Amino acid sequence: MLSRYLIGATAARSGDESSGPALLLLGLSSSTAVTGSTLLAGLTIAAAFGGPLLGAALDRSRSPGRVLATALAGYAAGLALITVLFGRVPFALVLATAALAGLLNPAVAGGWTAQLPALVPPERLPRASTLDAMTFTAASLAGPGLAGLLANLAGAPVALTVASVFVAAAVPVAWRLPRRAERPRNPRKPTAAALFLLRNRPLRRTTVTTTLSYAGIGMAMVCYPVLGLHRLGGAGYGTLLLTVMAVASLLVNALLARHPLPGPPDITVLLSTVALGSGFLATAAAPNAILLVAAAVLIGFGEGPQLSAVFAVRHREAPADVRAQAFTTAASVKIAGMAAGTAVAGPLAGQSPAVCLCAAAGLQLAAAIGYLVCSPGTGTRDGTGARRPSPARGA
Repeated sequence: MLSRYLIGATAARSGDESSGPALLLLGLSSSTAVTGSTLLAGLTIAAAFGGPLLGAALDRSRSPGRVLATALAGYAAGLALITVLFGRVPFALVLATAALAGLLNPAVAGGWTAQLPALVPPERLPRASTLDAMTFTAASLAGPGLAGLLANLAGAPVALTVASVFVAAAVPVAWRLPRRAERPRNPRKPTAAALFLLRNRPLRRTTVTTTLSYAGIGMAMVCYPVLGLHRLGGAGYGTLLLTVMAVASLLVNALLARHPLPGPPDITVLLSTVALGSGFLATAAAPNAILLVAAAVLIGFGEGPQLSAVFAVRHREAPADVRAQAFTTAASVKIAGMAAGTAVAGPLAGQSPAVCLCAAAGLQLAAAIGYLVCSPGTGTRDGTGARRPSPARGA
């Protein structure tokens, strides 16, 4: 069952990763770059709000796989509808369609990952979390390149249509995920996840850390095309550095799946954040292509383990009755952080990509400080604030 899960997750996430570039190219093909970025912003901002509601629906259902499948089908249909409507109806209606589709976007990430504990025994969950994180990296490698290739060969509408098909291909896998033995009793309200993330010390710490970190990552992503233009002779060469990062991330997670790091995943969150900051500083200072590639590898070595470690912490700390909400709400907060970083980076990267990268590194430092400031603890708190032992402590 885990192998089918990973195939479905990779398909859904590849479609999601290709949808962003496809939306940008769709806007650029018929209007301006602002049109495409507005569509992507509408989808992304809506995703930040949709996570808690979708998580609550997953936690309350006896068949969360079917809820997940319905959300994925709705997201795929929304992407396909954008393709049909674009250029044929007023842009406001297309933007509203993107926003409605975005409400279901957290199903691709947090909603899917929250189902993993039902597929593997607790002792295999850390390795399964690493494999799950690798599906994100594989999707980030395949998705954007596929979108660009299809847009060049057949046009941006075809690229967005294929993205929706990839998401839809995951629907049958999600539908067949295991059912719960019984319907959850006394289900928590959607606001419970936000309170739980605040009260649970390890989850609060990782959420604060990764939200700040992803804001920095969003800033850095904007810098790479400009960096390629300034130092490598073309914007396209800068985006190739993103591929180097993704390959490094995939390789290090493949290694960690076989040989996990010693110690709890919480420490990996901190160390990987420091690696990201160091990589951004190295990129800002690198004078030639060789050092830029080396810096991209360092960033990949930080980004991959950070994601798998965050998954491991969430699986360990979140009880079953709020797990999906914890995943989707935390994912929504991270999406909002990344969107904020991307918005701030545009003007700054245009003036100086090196300064923008230093600012991104500064956010990684702030994330590391946030990790240290958020009070540590060996115990955790449930949604009411009562102390309870961590479920997988010592496993």
